[in-house]
Amino acid sequence: MDNEQYLTVTALSQYLKRKFDVDPYLGHVYLMGEISNFRLRPHAHQYFSLKDDKAKISAIMFRGNFEKIKFQPEEGMQVLVQGRISLYEPSGSYQIYIDSMEPAGLGALYLAFEQLKKKLAQQGVFDLPKKPIPQFPKRIAVVTSQSGAVIHDIMTTVARRFPIVQLVLYPAQVQGDEAAATIVRQIKRINEAGNFDTIIIGRGGGSIEDLWPFNEEIVAQAIVESQIPVISSVGHETDTTIADLVADLRAATPTAAAELATPVLSDVLEHLQDLHTRLYSAQNNLIGNYSEKVRSLSQNVFLQHPERIYEVYLQKVDYLQDKLQQSTRNILTRSKNTLVQDANRLVRVSPREQIYSYGNQVNRNYQILINNVNKVINKNRNIFNSQVATLDSLSPLKTLSRGYAIPTGKNGKVLRDVTDYQVGSSVDLKVKHGNVKLVTKEVSEDNNG
Repeated sequence: MDNEQYLTVTALSQYLKRKFDVDPYLGHVYLMGEISNFRLRPHAHQYFSLKDDKAKISAIMFRGNFEKIKFQPEEGMQVLVQGRISLYEPSGSYQIYIDSMEPAGLGALYLAFEQLKKKLAQQGVFDLPKKPIPQFPKRIAVVTSQSGAVIHDIMTTVARRFPIVQLVLYPAQVQGDEAAATIVRQIKRINEAGNFDTIIIGRGGGSIEDLWPFNEEIVAQAIVESQIPVISSVGHETDTTIADLVADLRAATPTAAAELATPVLSDVLEHLQDLHTRLYSAQNNLIGNYSEKVRSLSQNVFLQHPERIYEVYLQKVDYLQDKLQQSTRNILTRSKNTLVQDANRLVRVSPREQIYSYGNQVNRNYQILINNVNKVINKNRNIFNSQVATLDSLSPLKTLSRGYAIPTGKNGKVLRDVTDYQVGSSVDLKVKHGNVKLVTKEVSEDNNG
C-alpha cells in the first residue's frame, strides 16, 4: 500500500483542531462545573480543570481574562464560565479556553434542582440511550406558550429551512404552578396521537423561578417515557434544566431547536442532485473499468488457449509424483537399514548369556551359603552342648543326686555353719525328689575347727 495514504499524527491533530475551531457550537460555550486541580499562578496564565459527577475537562484562562474577575477561585468552587472549546495539538487533548468566570449561587431552588438531578442519576435516567432525531420529519409537535415568541421563532425558522414539514402547536403554560401539569398532559397527547416525528418543548429565558416547571420530576418522567424524540429548548444558552438533561437533544435557543429538528430543503435538494451526479459518474466509471478489464482479459493468451494452463500443471504433477515416489523409496530404504542395525545391536547386547552366567553364580553362592550356615549351626551346637554339660556339673540338683542335702532356716537362708543352728529350731532339708522338715535336738562344734 502506498505510504501517501497514511496521515501523520501532526496532520491528524491539525485536522481535528480545525474541526473544533470551525464548529459554531464550540466557539462560544457556557459551562458550569467544579474547579479541580487549581493552583494559583500569580501574574500568569491559569491551568486547571472543570468537572461534574460524570466528566472532567481541562481548562486554561489567560492572564488578561483572569485578572478581570472579581473573586478568588478556589479548589472545589462551583463556577459558571464562558469560553471556546479547542484542541491542544501537542497532546491531542481538547480543552476549554475561558473568557469569563463567575461563582454559581446555591439557593433553595438550585438545591432542589441538584437533589432531583442526583436522584435521577441514581435511577440511571441520564444513562438511558437517546432516541435519534429524524433527519427528514413530516410532522413536528411544539409544546410551548401560544402567545410567546418561541412558537413564532420556530415557525419562522422551519418555514425558511424546511417548509414541507407540518408544525402543530400544543399550547401549554410554561410558567407558574400549573405549568408542569399542562406540559406533561400535552406530551402524553402527542404520544397518543402517534403520528409525529419530533417534539420540541421550550420557552424563553427567565429566572430559575420562571424556568422551574421544566425542573419538575413529572416533566422529566414524561420526557423519558415519550416514544417520540424530544428536543428541549428552555431559557437561554446558560440555562440548564432537568428537561434539557433528560431530553434526547438539547438546543440553546428555540431557533436552534428548529434548526436541529429540520434540514435545509435547498441543501437537501442540492445534496440529492449531487448524489445523483456522483452516482451516475461512479456507475459510468465502474462500467468503464469492468469493460476495460473484460477487454484486457479477453486478450489474455491463456484465455485464448486454455489448454496451456493445464499443460503447465500436468507437467508439475508428473514432477511431484516422481519426487514423491523417490522420497518414499529413500524413506523405506533408510528405515530398513535402521531396523537391521538396531536388530544387530540388540543381538550384541542381548542379556541372555549374562543372565545364564548370573544364574550359575547364584547357585554356587547358594551352596556356599548352605555350607557356611551348617558349619555355623554345628559349631554353635557343640558350644551349646559343652556349656550345658558344664552347667549340669555345677547344678545343685546334681549334688543332691549324689546323696547331699541343703538345709535352710525359717527365712529360707541356707544354713552353712554350725552357728546357724539353734536347739529346738526347725530346719528345712532339701533332698533329691523333695523336702524334709527337721527339729534341731543338739548342736556341737567340731574341735578341729
